[in-house]
Amino acid sequence: MRSVAAFLRALAPIVVIGASLGTTLLGGCGLLPDVVDETAGWTPSKLYSEAKEAMSDGAYDKAIKFFEKLESRFPYGRYAQQAQLEVAYAYFRQGEVASTIAACDRFVRLHPNHPNVDYAYYLKGLANFNEDLGLMGYVSLQDLSERDPKAARDSFDAFKVLVAKYPESRYTPDAMARMKYLINTLASYEVHVARYYMKREAYIAALNRAQTAVKTYPDAPANEEALFIMVKAYDLLGMNSLRDDAERVMRKNFPKSEYYERGLNRDLPWWRLW
Repeated sequence: MRSVAAFLRALAPIVVIGASLGTTLLGGCGLLPDVVDETAGWTPSKLYSEAKEAMSDGAYDKAIKFFEKLESRFPYGRYAQQAQLEVAYAYFRQGEVASTIAACDRFVRLHPNHPNVDYAYYLKGLANFNEDLGLMGYVSLQDLSERDPKAARDSFDAFKVLVAKYPESRYTPDAMARMKYLINTLASYEVHVARYYMKREAYIAALNRAQTAVKTYPDAPANEEALFIMVKAYDLLGMNSLRDDAERVMRKNFPKSEYYERGLNRDLPWWRLW
C-alpha cells in the first residue's frame, strides 16, 4: 500500500502540469483570429450585384455562395426569388446537372406563377438535354442498348410543359426544335434495342420495341426502320396477315424506303440486313 501511495504522490505534479498545459492550449485558441465574413452587413442589392459580377467572371462557386447568403438572410422579396433562379443557372454553367434540376424544380414549386418560371422549365430541359448529348458523344464506344434514355425523356418532358403552358415564351421556339431532335433520339433508342433483339432471334421482344417507337413517336424518321423490323419479325413468326398490314403502312409512309431493296425480299436472310 505504501508503494501505491508513493506512486500517486509522485504522479500528482505530472497531472497538474498536464492540466495546466491543456488549459493554456485551450486558452490559446482564443488568440486565433475569427474568420471574417466579408458579406456581413451587405444589403440585398449588394449581395445580388456581387453575385452577378462573380457570374460574369466565371466564378460560379463564389456566385452560388453569395446567392445562397442572399436567400438565407433576405428570404422574401424579388432579390431572393431571382437568386433562386440564378443559382440554377450557376449550377448549369458548372455542369452540375442534378443540382441544376433540383434548383429549377424548387423554383417552380415555390413560384409557379412567377414571370420567369418559363425559364426554369427551359433550363431544366436544357440541363437534361446536354447530359444526353454528353452520352451521345461516346456513342462509338458504347452500345446504345446499354444507355439509359432517362435524361432524354426528362428533357423532352420539361420542354413539353414549357411549350404547352407558355407558347408565347421566347424560349419556346428553341425548345420545340430540341424536342424534334429528342423524339428521334428516343425512337432511335427503341429501334436500336429492337434490332438487337432481331439479331438474337427474339422476335416478339423486337416487335414490342418497334411498336413502342411507332406508337409513341409517330413522326420520328427512325420509324422507317421500326416498321421494317415489324414486317420482318411478323414474317419470321409466320404471322402473314399482320406482316402485310405492317408492310402497307410502311409503303404508305415511306414509299421510297431503301429497305424495299435491302430486305423485303422474303428469300433474303434477315441477318444480312444490318
